[in-house]
Amino acid sequence: MKERQLGKNGLVTSEIGFGCMGLNYHRGPAKDKNEMIEVVRTAIDAGIKMFDTAEVYGPYTNEELVGEALAGKRNQVQIATKGGFKIDGLKNQPDSSSKAIISAVEGSLKRLKTDYIDLYYIHRIDPNTPIEEVALTIQKLKQEGKILHWGVSEAGAETIRKAHKVEPLAAVESEYSIWWREVEEEVLPVLEELEIGLVSYSPLGRGYLTGKLNKNTRFNENDNRGELPRFTQEAMRANQVLLDFMQEIADTKNITTAQLAIAWILDQEPWIVPIPGTTKKERILENVTATDTTFSPDERVIISKALEQIRIVGDRYPESEKKRTGR
Repeated sequence: MKERQLGKNGLVTSEIGFGCMGLNYHRGPAKDKNEMIEVVRTAIDAGIKMFDTAEVYGPYTNEELVGEALAGKRNQVQIATKGGFKIDGLKNQPDSSSKAIISAVEGSLKRLKTDYIDLYYIHRIDPNTPIEEVALTIQKLKQEGKILHWGVSEAGAETIRKAHKVEPLAAVESEYSIWWREVEEEVLPVLEELEIGLVSYSPLGRGYLTGKLNKNTRFNENDNRGELPRFTQEAMRANQVLLDFMQEIADTKNITTAQLAIAWILDQEPWIVPIPGTTKKERILENVTATDTTFSPDERVIISKALEQIRIVGDRYPESEKKRTGR
């Protein structure tokens, strides 16, 4: 697989990474752990380097699974994880105090069975801790060798500037896909200016852009998509127009809509790395081969004009969660 560089500080990784959250969290009942470990190892064999997890996934159980899956493979991979929550069941609140971040990093290192983290994100911006103070805590952890690079997740442009000024960011992690493009307005221009990479989570729209979900899909109690406005029956019915358009383009290129979604992101900027996740080995090959897809100038114009006309229905998060993004 080809490589891309996240940020001017030289974090070089595979063109696509692997989002580990869904292996055992927020996507229905957890599947057999050994099967999920094999999925991760299949991804490694396919050339994927970056594996993205977080302390709060579970909490803790996702990092534990990833740590076990990557055991013996550490020199072949890069681990990205996230902290910065006061973990309290369903009431998790941002906490990026120095004490909290240091404790979170120590816990992640143990669960991931490693002595360093390649890319550490502040998961959500804490309104009670100035980002400059957070950057100084990260600076100390980098000096100790526990973190190699750092980033912020779901941060606004001004926060990104302030953090980067104190301790240069390698990447910002935000949701970005052909059906959620808000970061294009303010965040992407800042990242380009400051030479910071973007890691795109949910590049397949939490599965919607694969075409495997529709207005009749029902989500069980362990699948958070059932709580998201964009996954109501009405929203999925209305948003079918995007899938229909994507299918038309995909058919002309003899690829799937999932591959089109990944290829579209890769085509936007050379410093963007999408991190699709899956629990199926066969989907890994599908995702990886999406990197072979290119677009002609005419195709870019057609897609761009169509996206301008298509109105996507439904917010990506409920109101309570929206308050914790884009700060």
